[in-house]
Amino acid sequence: MAKNLKIKLVKSLSGRLDKHIATAYSIGLHKIGNETIQPDNPQTRGKIAQIGYLLQVTEE
Repeated sequence: MAKNLKIKLVKSLSGRLDKHIATAYSIGLHKIGNETIQPDNPQTRGKIAQIGYLLQVTEE
């Protein structure tokens, strides 16, 4: 069974690099408190690695 990651935006995107904002939007996070479920794959892990300081990640 494929694992999923629950990703929550816990810090503001205001004042962040445009590249980091675009990465958050590509995951589906727009405002503080937004949550999304993403597949646990190398692409998702790469996005998390780039903006991990803004996120809270838990495995499902």
